[in-house]
Amino acid sequence: MIRDVLRMGDPRLLQRSVEVGHFGTPELAALLQDMRDTMAHLNGAGLAAPQIGVGLRMVIFGVKANPRYPDAEEVPDTVLINPILEPLSDDMEEGWEGCLSVPGMRGWVPRWQRLRYWGFDEKGLRFSREVSDFHARVVQHECDHLLGILYPMRMRDLSRFGYTDIIFPDSAPDEE
Repeated sequence: MIRDVLRMGDPRLLQRSVEVGHFGTPELAALLQDMRDTMAHLNGAGLAAPQIGVGLRMVIFGVKANPRYPDAEEVPDTVLINPILEPLSDDMEEGWEGCLSVPGMRGWVPRWQRLRYWGFDEKGLRFSREVSDFHARVVQHECDHLLGILYPMRMRDLSRFGYTDIIFPDSAPDEE
């Protein structure tokens, strides 16, 4: 089922999420399916449970061919529950980000260039990955939602924040 995505200004997006305690349940499977349906409907690169009003520490992400991110490298479809992120260097990289909760806008956001993340899949199996570049950016963006952080809160220069159709006038319409 496609769910409504909360938009910036909704106080629920500013709350910290709580850990998932039970894996492999029908309720968890149904929530993940709703998240997948919602993300696919909106051409998102990822979605965090708090964005649909569920205050649990879980995110999904994945990018193949996506009209919102035409130049992005592929990111495997991932369910990440109760995540932990660890930067692997001090190197930061700035880049454009958008968000389904901040529709129609983009901002220039600093992120760790390389990191390791670990957590659990929907069955409760622990896994970890070392990632860089766009994959690292997507993970950080989604996991920020679990802390009540939206990408504009990470920006250093608000002159690089604006409507997608103004910043990128020659690009396809943004369906955030």
